[in-house]
Amino acid sequence: MNIGFFGVGNMGGPMAANLVKAGHTVTAFDLVPELLKTVEADGVAVAADPAAAVAGADVVISMLPSAGAVTGLYLGDDGVLDAIHPDTLIIDCSTIDADTARRVASAAADSGRTMIDAPVSGGVGGAKAGTLTFICGGPEAAVERARPVLDCMGKNVFRAGDNGAGQVAKICNNMLLAVHMIGTAEALQLGADHGLDPAVLSDIMKASSGRNWSLEVYNPWPGVMEGVPSSNDYNGGFAVKLMNKDLGLALEAALASQSSTPMGSLAKSLYAALGNQGLGGKDFSSIQTFFKHREP
Repeated sequence: MNIGFFGVGNMGGPMAANLVKAGHTVTAFDLVPELLKTVEADGVAVAADPAAAVAGADVVISMLPSAGAVTGLYLGDDGVLDAIHPDTLIIDCSTIDADTARRVASAAADSGRTMIDAPVSGGVGGAKAGTLTFICGGPEAAVERARPVLDCMGKNVFRAGDNGAGQVAKICNNMLLAVHMIGTAEALQLGADHGLDPAVLSDIMKASSGRNWSLEVYNPWPGVMEGVPSSNDYNGGFAVKLMNKDLGLALEAALASQSSTPMGSLAKSLYAALGNQGLGGKDFSSIQTFFKHREP
């Protein structure tokens, strides 16, 4: 299958590489030349311009950092929507607001094309390992059509509902992720302040009612778990600035529906404060440092 791919950064690059490993022909475009050089080494063809990336594509995938970037790619003055063949399936894996996802998908439908939103969960590690979870919004038939392609990059594919529903489900998940990461870090610091070994406390909580993903898979205390950002000076993984973006999207959605999200609001405030301490590029588990005692 011929696949056009836009956005080959920390997430998109490994995703494109996994498509090549699965036997697909992938042609990519990115505004950052260095990123294209990296994926070219993984067997991804490099397009000279966006139109070249979609030429002859059976599927077009985008993994972009913002709603503005998605809108510009498809609907901007130099947008590629009209250059995409009507039979081509468009899959946007970016995490953006649901309204933008619906608007772009509606424009695609009006032009006779099919588009779904398919934001991901699993982080950079999941992108590299091909174990992402895709949270899709769009017509059921379109999601089923996308499934064989998404299966090359992940282990779970869910349909949350119509266009935009994937984005809503994604921000609900990430709001919860922020909340339980903060709670985990707070509890570990409390135990450490009373002389407990964070590794032992983690094992206790994993076997008790406080058990959660942050404890089991992504422990925020340095040295407790190998292969996670907390044991690499909080480098790699899911950046604080990206968590802040997703929490902002969650609060915007809550405002639109008049939903009460006090924990989400507090999480946004804490992560904003963490980013303002110069840790925006560090992994979101670095919230652990927010609770650390500092000498006067």
